[in-house]
Amino acid sequence: MRCPHCGNYDDKVIESRTLANGEAIRRRRECNGCGYRFTSYERIEDKQFMVVKRDGRREPFDRKKIERGVERALEKRPVSQMNIESLVNEIEDSAAILGKGSREIDASVIGNLVLEKLSTLDKVAYIRFASVYRHFTDLDEFVREIQKMGGGS
Repeated sequence: MRCPHCGNYDDKVIESRTLANGEAIRRRRECNGCGYRFTSYERIEDKQFMVVKRDGRREPFDRKKIERGVERALEKRPVSQMNIESLVNEIEDSAAILGKGSREIDASVIGNLVLEKLSTLDKVAYIRFASVYRHFTDLDEFVREIQKMGGGS
């Protein structure tokens, strides 16, 4: 593994931890050249499945898109990077299971999985994600969504 700090290829694994129900491994590494510590992840790469967009287009499933959306929703929220990684792993696993038969999954199903997971993790992040995902256009839509969550009067 190449050190992101100095580019050296000589490192040692300090700690390994299994994530996502055994589907991924997180390894803490230390560069033998400069001593920099960094994290790497290993996961099983299954045959890629397709996401069916609202307009009918199909594109390959992209875990990074989910990560970006979740991280944006959780920006400046008191949620650890480990919790975010776990949440994204759960969403990815659920999407893979739901799309297994046809090797396709609707984008709306993925969006709803994200909303479901965020609603249990952080209500503010849930509202942030919902406002973008559901294209809120005015304050009334925010209020209705908060009331649906049981947070309004």
